[in-house]
Amino acid sequence: MSRNFALMLKFFAKYKFLGLVLLFLSVVIIILMYNALKPKNRLPIYQPSMVNTDLVDSSLHRQKQQHTIANFKLINQNGDSITQEDYQDKIYVADFFFTTCLTICPIMTKNMAGLQKDILEMEDVMLLSHSVTPKIDSVPRLKEYAVEKGVIDAKWNLVTGDKEQIYDLARKSYLAVKTDGDGGTFDMIHTENFILIDKEKRIRGYYDGTNEQEVKKLLKDIRILKESYEQ
Repeated sequence: MSRNFALMLKFFAKYKFLGLVLLFLSVVIIILMYNALKPKNRLPIYQPSMVNTDLVDSSLHRQKQQHTIANFKLINQNGDSITQEDYQDKIYVADFFFTTCLTICPIMTKNMAGLQKDILEMEDVMLLSHSVTPKIDSVPRLKEYAVEKGVIDAKWNLVTGDKEQIYDLARKSYLAVKTDGDGGTFDMIHTENFILIDKEKRIRGYYDGTNEQEVKKLLKDIRILKESYEQ
């Protein structure tokens, strides 16, 4: 018995290094297989047919693919022209508001300002807020509002411009506002929606901008989207 035991010890001593190498390789293979098979967090790509029809222009109700945000040219709080080029290769969060709103807008703006802090170090993430009352929200008014709310110009544009263009963006691109129902031309009722847009100008999520938990989910989804580009 002792002789057999001694032979066994001699055998294991001889092949100890090989055994450790095989054990290490086995662990590495198991980890790689786990990561490969682990479900990836993926965000949906929203199409008009997936969104409440009240928020979508009737011409798009049946569109099921290839929806992207249209090109635009608007004016921000500093009087600068803002176009898609300013958001090229950027993830961004868009919403609709007006500076004289006393209901949901103050809450939305507060939560957007909080989000601004969270993304401050994310160079490829920005914010974009569109006024639904562009005649009232002139550049000086937007600048006053931006200063009051702590807007950082490099991260967050508040934009005004042609009302028809903003209406079309809201109803045909972001799919995020209702018509006011009184027959007025290009009049709209904005919602509480924050809209997450990816670097290909596609809608990746809608979030209640008045709800802190929803805004936390938005921040989580921004990180998921960033990781998808880093991979």
